[in-house]
Amino acid sequence: GGPPPRPGQEVSVKVLGALEDGGLVERDPRLSFVPGQGDVVQALELGVPTMQPGEVSFFLAAFPYGYGRAGRWGRGRGAARPGGAGGSRRSARREPDVPPEAPLLFEVTLLEVRDSPDPGRLPPAARLRLGAQKRERGNVHFARGDFAAALRSYRLALRALDGAAPAGPQEEEELREQRVKCLNNCAAAARRLQRGGEALAACEA
Repeated sequence: GGPPPRPGQEVSVKVLGALEDGGLVERDPRLSFVPGQGDVVQALELGVPTMQPGEVSFFLAAFPYGYGRAGRWGRGRGAARPGGAGGSRRSARREPDVPPEAPLLFEVTLLEVRDSPDPGRLPPAARLRLGAQKRERGNVHFARGDFAAALRSYRLALRALDGAAPAGPQEEEELREQRVKCLNNCAAAARRLQRGGEALAACEA
């Protein structure tokens, strides 16, 4: 029991996702995310905030709320990346694990609701992990052509990389490298949104 998650709170869910033929394409015993930050498919973004802790729900998601018109081709393969690499090397023989325009059925159990951590208070190693997760999600949005969502994820990655906890020389160098990558990703997404000269300035918020 308990109230549904409030905006900005972090949730943990157990999720199973299946195609119409029953093929299982999602299985995560504990998936944690903050609804509204674009880290999961829209079916979960919109559905989980309506649930109470301990509740089990089923969501039948049309393709715009799942993996979109293109489907899912697996992590880091066969998808365009910011900067243009990777888009032309998709193998004609390889099939997506989620077909194009595929509806999905999700079984979701809301395990826990808690206040989300302040990224600025996290130690450097945790900020690096969180920043990498947000940036990778931005790459997924970019590959699908959702450049506004990609830009939002890249900005969240930049915020995650900034923090008050002191970093050692090696961690500081890694944080700096990740910031540069995120800024480049922001610029690529902003250019696709036809923001031109605002491409880098868009990342400063």
